[in-house]
Amino acid sequence: MTSESRLYTFSTETQEKLRKFRLGTSRAKDPQAVVYQIDKHSLEIAQADDETYTNMQELADELPDHSPRYVLLSYPLTLPSGRLSVPYVMLYYLPVTCNAELRMLYAGAKELMRNTAEVGKVIEITEAEDLESIEEKLGGAA
Repeated sequence: MTSESRLYTFSTETQEKLRKFRLGTSRAKDPQAVVYQIDKHSLEIAQADDETYTNMQELADELPDHSPRYVLLSYPLTLPSGRLSVPYVMLYYLPVTCNAELRMLYAGAKELMRNTAEVGKVIEITEAEDLESIEEKLGGAA
């Protein structure tokens, strides 16, 4: 057992939500995103709200200016070859304005969150505006 898995926790309910989201979004026609945060006191990783975002602008508006978040994103896109792809990634939102304590807290749990959510790729973003170019980062056709 790694040290992260002893330090940070996921409730059974959260683990079930992660699994359902991963399985339920693979055939989605629209982007699907959920936001996760770490409780500073209990060190439990849980969904920040019950919202599933389908609009990247709404998601950007909801991300806090000074606090990191993990965003699980399933984003259907058309590859340059014309084939449809639905990458399932984790956005590691780490604003430059957040304090060192929060940076360390989220950095320490990043791989655990990645493995528990079973995402294929982690994309680091520092500003909510980075969501506007997310399709580029995922390799979609322009």
